[in-house]
Amino acid sequence: MANFTAADIKALREKTGAGMLDVKKALDEANGDATKAEEILRVKGLKSVAKREGRTASDGLIASAVIDTDNGQRGVLVEVNSETDFVAKNEKFISMADKILNAAVAASAETVEEVLNASTDEGSVKELLEANSAIIGEKLDVTHISVVTGEHVEAYMHRTNPDLPPQVGVLVASDKAASSVAHDIAVHIAALNPAYLDRNSVPADVVAAEERVATETTIAEGKPEAAVPNIVKGRMNGFYKQVCLLEQGYAREPKTPVGDVVKQTGGLITDFARIRVGASE
Repeated sequence: MANFTAADIKALREKTGAGMLDVKKALDEANGDATKAEEILRVKGLKSVAKREGRTASDGLIASAVIDTDNGQRGVLVEVNSETDFVAKNEKFISMADKILNAAVAASAETVEEVLNASTDEGSVKELLEANSAIIGEKLDVTHISVVTGEHVEAYMHRTNPDLPPQVGVLVASDKAASSVAHDIAVHIAALNPAYLDRNSVPADVVAAEERVATETTIAEGKPEAAVPNIVKGRMNGFYKQVCLLEQGYAREPKTPVGDVVKQTGGLITDFARIRVGASE
């Protein structure tokens, strides 16, 4: 007869994030001893870490930090991934993500590789991921990091589901004058997902490709040759309004460009970053 209850299974599952069947088997093997069962989960999990390498970790959370520096502030977003949302909302996973964020900040990491090599009190971040993956039974990973610096940096974390940790993270860098609208603009970015700050930020090859498509489309529509340049110009203006933050219609007042909202403060938005869990952007 089993020396554990459904409550014991639930407690160990919540503590480790492991699947119900794995937890039950471990408790069976440990004769109900929760501490021993956790060790069993870890040992068995470590043996199968390599088997999970080909699996996809597309759920998870975004963690953020804003740090004061000698020149202003530095904002960091880190995407930490799991395979399921059950694990993503587990306290053990959330605690691990906090450790990874702190390690990335301490190491001044700017790439995923630098995050994975950063040190924690449990070894490198990569080793921490492997150890927790062994217990939880899912592939765990770090897939994105974004760093923004400025006189002022605002962080906004958006929950797409109230039962889950933040799935979208945004950083907005501004000068002090524009800091009063930085939060609202971060909310706007979370919702409308601009690709670039302004026209000057759009890569030349992207502009060239868009102009080529606009030109070919206009000609294919049979527009008069003399009218093509102006039509293309209008279509390019429409493109910039879609992809450039400062030209997008402000979420709170769609007829007002974000740039005009910033101008009213007498300040500047200098940079931004946005990460959504599971997105390839």
